Amino acid sequence: MSSHKNASPAGSHTQDDLQVPPVSLVALPAKVTDSSSSDSSYNPSPRSASVSSLDDTPIMNKPLRPGVYVPSVAFFRENEDLDLDTIGKHAVRLAKAGVAGIATQGSNGEAVHLTHQERQQVTRTTRMALNENGFDFLPVIVGCGSQSTRETIELCQEALASGGDYALVLPPSYYKPSHKPDTIVEFFRDVADASPIPIIIYNYPAAVAGIDLSSDVITELSKHPNIVGCKLTCGNTGKLTRIAAATNAASPADAGSDFMCLGGSADFTLQTLIVGGSGVICGIGNVAPKACVKIVDLFAAGRLAEAKKLQVIVARGDWAAIAGGIVGTKSALDTYFGYGGIARRPLPRVTKSEAAKFERDFKEIVELEKTLK
Repeated sequence: MSSHKNASPAGSHTQDDLQVPPVSLVALPAKVTDSSSSDSSYNPSPRSASVSSLDDTPIMNKPLRPGVYVPSVAFFRENEDLDLDTIGKHAVRLAKAGVAGIATQGSNGEAVHLTHQERQQVTRTTRMALNENGFDFLPVIVGCGSQSTRETIELCQEALASGGDYALVLPPSYYKPSHKPDTIVEFFRDVADASPIPIIIYNYPAAVAGIDLSSDVITELSKHPNIVGCKLTCGNTGKLTRIAAATNAASPADAGSDFMCLGGSADFTLQTLIVGGSGVICGIGNVAPKACVKIVDLFAAGRLAEAKKLQVIVARGDWAAIAGGIVGTKSALDTYFGYGGIARRPLPRVTKSEAAKFERDFKEIVELEKTLK
């Protein structure tokens, strides 16, 4: 598909990386094919698929471009049913802020609390809201991780049918002690072989029993024609640097190979960009998307001193989101933007004193957000 498929393995790695011996990847064709370009300024080739996301006609996967992607929150009514109206409106708010795309079914989207049908409803609602408001060009990334290869592939198929363009996939972890050294590599190869949409590897050790994919493993997997990116929530910027260099990752300045090497948190957005990464997928973007996007814009304009000052504020705001979790993020949205609501049980309800604390913790970044156009 692109030059990153010929990248050589990255160099050194840390001891906490999951080390897997080199595995020969079978050069199978991707389940999607290249097609015509979009009119985006960053313009890698989009991919066409044989099944429609919303009807029975062929669809075009929206190109990924460097920037900020937001793992959107799933909103619920008081009875814990999905609040589809708010889900759609929130997606449009993010799009208007200038994000490069939206991810559904992530940890911020409470994917582990949703049925397959509800996952499809969230993604379909997001896609349709974007289309209806002039943002049909924005890609939707869908979390498709599961414990079995079979169900992961099924989730990828459902993601396409619901309007998703890419699948974000965690490694399986429940039977971690039974994994052989190359189990994880085989898992990603098998999923990528069968998925009708391209795969983004999701490295998030805290969510998968400490499994931490090394730069060598991710770089080797990047050669698969249907694996087009990675998200590194591990926060290891050394690993990110190695992968970005080895894959010739896309950046705001250069489309490179079109492989997307993404940080997993807004508190190292500038660091990601400086070492050649593609951007971030960040939860604080639900609260302050303009602030997150502004860091990328300042970096691209060469205004590093301003970008650094903004990064400091965003990092403090991101820590509020990390410490408060999804309930804190929803509380901040309620306080400052008039919507947010509850998380599904067994996540707790926010008390008045907790809501006041979250209001204080998010105050600085929200005040910044409201000054940005």
